[in-house]
Amino acid sequence: MVWFLIYELIMMLRGTRAVQLFRGIIVIIIVKLVSWYVGLGTVSWIMDQIINWGVIAIVVIFQPEIRRGLEHLGRGTLLTRNRHENEEEEALINQLDQALQYMSKRRIGALITIQMETGLEEYIETGIPMDAEVSGALLINTFIPNTPLHDGAVIIKNNRIAVAAAYLPLSESNLIPKELGTRHRAAVGISEVTDALTIVISEETGEISITKNNELLRSMDREAYLKFLRDQLYVKETESRNAVTEFFEGFFNKGGSRNAKK
Repeated sequence: MVWFLIYELIMMLRGTRAVQLFRGIIVIIIVKLVSWYVGLGTVSWIMDQIINWGVIAIVVIFQPEIRRGLEHLGRGTLLTRNRHENEEEEALINQLDQALQYMSKRRIGALITIQMETGLEEYIETGIPMDAEVSGALLINTFIPNTPLHDGAVIIKNNRIAVAAAYLPLSESNLIPKELGTRHRAAVGISEVTDALTIVISEETGEISITKNNELLRSMDREAYLKFLRDQLYVKETESRNAVTEFFEGFFNKGGSRNAKK
């Protein structure tokens, strides 16, 4: 149970600034141990004061992460991932579909990255913050040529548009066809270093492509990309049953069977 809670805590903090702050805490602990072992009294005393007041500092510094964790508890997402999440994913896919159909027909270039398991904070920091609900109209307006936000990538995190005009790493692979431009190289580049799902619309042809896990899928029609998005974004029924859920179900089932026997 303890290891499961630690695992859920790590998954909740992954991709956030709390990871870097935890590294700082580890450094403080290491400095404390080294100063105590070597005999640096003043340094050891300073580290003691930092550690003693660290609990209050952690509450202040980690306030967004703590609030998000409490929200997850309130929604029950630490215990089960249910069909409601798939409803949210379907709404996201529908909005993406509206934008893709509009921009593809009019050959409006676009680059949309969806965060999966690996955090994208490093790239989110390079963009212009939006923190908006995903809508087809907003995505279309973002990529209209000659507007301030059209150049760069839109990054979607937790079913919300985190930033626009973000910079993604460019792939240097020689396997990318020469006719593909910077957007496609950026899409392949982010797929090489993360598990993010990235959608590209070619400005020259209107072709829709998707990259994931260092794989470029080109010339996807509406049926193909909708199927791919659902396969990747839907929470599968088998994944919604985790160890805690199964434990409690087994416990209550045993209790029920005993009562039935009685």
